Amino acid sequence: MISDKEKQIRAKIFQDVKSLYLLRKAEKEFVPGESNVSYAGRVYDENEMITLVDSALDFWLTSGRFAKEFEKNFAEFLGVKHCLLTNSGSSANLLAVSALTSPKLGKRSLNPGDEVITVACAFPTTVNPIIQNNLVPVFLDVDIGTYNIQADEIEKALSEKTRAIFVAHTLGNPFNLDKVMEIARKYNLWVIEDNCDALGSRYKGRHTGTFGHISTFSFYPAHHITMGEGGALATNDTQLKRLIESFRDWGRDCWCEPGCDGTCGKRFDWQLGTLPYGYDHKYIYSHIGYNLKVTDMQAAVGVEQLKKLPDFINGRKRNWEILYEGIKKYEGYFNLPRPAEGADPSWFGFILTVREDAPFSKNDVVTYLENSKIATRSLFAGNILRHPAYQEIEYRVCGTLTNTDYIMNNTFWIGVYPGLDKGRITYILDAFTSFMKQYS
Repeated sequence: MISDKEKQIRAKIFQDVKSLYLLRKAEKEFVPGESNVSYAGRVYDENEMITLVDSALDFWLTSGRFAKEFEKNFAEFLGVKHCLLTNSGSSANLLAVSALTSPKLGKRSLNPGDEVITVACAFPTTVNPIIQNNLVPVFLDVDIGTYNIQADEIEKALSEKTRAIFVAHTLGNPFNLDKVMEIARKYNLWVIEDNCDALGSRYKGRHTGTFGHISTFSFYPAHHITMGEGGALATNDTQLKRLIESFRDWGRDCWCEPGCDGTCGKRFDWQLGTLPYGYDHKYIYSHIGYNLKVTDMQAAVGVEQLKKLPDFINGRKRNWEILYEGIKKYEGYFNLPRPAEGADPSWFGFILTVREDAPFSKNDVVTYLENSKIATRSLFAGNILRHPAYQEIEYRVCGTLTNTDYIMNNTFWIGVYPGLDKGRITYILDAFTSFMKQYS
């Protein structure tokens, strides 16, 4: 219980924090050609700063009241039963795959050598947890335009060892969830949705991140909302929720909150493994786990960011539409992005692929934009199998990776995040116009 005196002190501190924010807010005017146009960035106001300071004044440090509030509100936003915070989206992916290796899942547990369907046109930490858990990634190609897995090819990739499908909604564009979930049900496969770039996207009216058995989210500054570092997992399966918690929290069997004892009501009445009867349940370990918890200070920022999420989503959609309308006149030179059928994307970026017969290369246009101080990014790893770290891994490819290789050489994307105002978006379009004049 906070005393009246402490409330007064906090109120003064919060007012000073607001004053500091307003002082910093006086940004330099955007100067075309001189000011940087980022591909992403944090968008916040005094409320995030005040709530962050509020959590610091509690000095709880590890997960606490703000983490509980965020998990509750985030689960409600998605319409799922359980949300679990972790320290990054990459950790969320690791926890998702690791949870499915638990012996507690019986015959459905993933075991070394089992195969997981995925794509090579991916961010590394979507693929890495498959390898780190001694599973075998099976790579499929993607479609240019949506940049998502060729879902109609999945059944061809299945073998007697296939146990799961783990793919991302690329740059916020949902993959074919109808087809993926149909195959998963038919062959009793696990589905993990990497929703790190797609928070707020919908597929046939329903949020992505609510279809698979587990979904993952990232709150890195580039993403739809931020905690600085941070991530989350969502699931409707209470058993999976418990398993994720265990792997996140050192591998322990106990599910008590930090600082709490005896949630199960029989703390000293357990007998597991070859431990003596009555060994303290708080120190019984059922998995080879990690410590991947989030701090309450990170969660405090997320609590305020989540309130802004609807506006952030609308801003991303608006910027994407403006860019699309301004660049579609150059469709003869670029493959334009297209929403997947039935999808309403909460876009992470605006992606373009230079056509084979274009009079310029990806490097030409990217260099021009970068020299104009407009940030660009490649589509993550391009073809992850081309990178040094993956030369010796065990894997299988179904079909060819023709599109993946083409994307690696010819695809880039620019930002649509809500921090890009009208002046910056107009400047981006003007830069494309100037570049294209060289080839008209």
